[in-house]
Amino acid sequence: MSSVLKLGIPKGSLQNATIALFKRSGWQINVNGRSYFPEIDDSAIECAICRAQEMSRYVENGTLDAGLTGKDWIAENRSDIRVVADLIYSKVSNRPARWVIAVPYDSPVKTLADLTGKKIATELVDFTKHYFQENGIAVDVEFSWGATEAKIVSGLADAIVEVTETESTIKAHGLRVIHEMMQTNTQLIANHQAWQDQRKREKIEQIALLLTGALLGEKMVGLKMNVPETGLDEVVTVLPSLNAPTVSPLYQTKWFSVESVVAAEAVRDLIPRLLKHGAEGIIEYPLNKVI
Repeated sequence: MSSVLKLGIPKGSLQNATIALFKRSGWQINVNGRSYFPEIDDSAIECAICRAQEMSRYVENGTLDAGLTGKDWIAENRSDIRVVADLIYSKVSNRPARWVIAVPYDSPVKTLADLTGKKIATELVDFTKHYFQENGIAVDVEFSWGATEAKIVSGLADAIVEVTETESTIKAHGLRVIHEMMQTNTQLIANHQAWQDQRKREKIEQIALLLTGALLGEKMVGLKMNVPETGLDEVVTVLPSLNAPTVSPLYQTKWFSVESVVAAEAVRDLIPRLLKHGAEGIIEYPLNKVI
């Protein structure tokens, strides 16, 4: 059995975001034209591109050793695979997407029960059928090949089940959300047999570690500043960090260099407070990975 890891890269909306994430993690993936087998600068990995909707089936049957796909498509296919890591990223925002039920804005439908006997269009057919069955609601679920929102506008369905991050497309079609069915995010998954292979498992774990570190690095920044001895205790108290700030004395002065890693979203409120406590020369810099 080859020790080279067969890794699936999701085709479609996640493809570019996935390749960019691998680049930040230390791997360069080159997609040549319409080839479904992109090059990667790691001799221990072979890449293949396939639809996220099919990824978990190919990983389950051993065509691929590992891959990246949505939690939603794992649930839709009911695949028996190992989930190695949760990776929240997308082409729009770094937050989980949601599968929601939407109806026309002026529809009398307010609850799930109001959909009894109605026709629902979705790409997530099996999950949707099972969801309504569990809730004891009889509906007619039809597969949608795309442009699902238009199915209501054209009168082909009474409601849709669609994935969204911002609801902008749903609202643009004059629809409103009445219920959230599930949240989903990208997951790194592995075939059980490949997971038992030590070399493949180590490579999968390496990928999980560095991808997770790259995603965390996007949310954090480094802060570095000079602080007088008189304000050091106050600055250290104010300054959040993973463990504790790094504090180093400046040569032949009563000043210190203070450095820490903080959440990017906290910086705009943090810098004015640091200045009030005497910090000077504050430098903010991006981080590639945080492990």
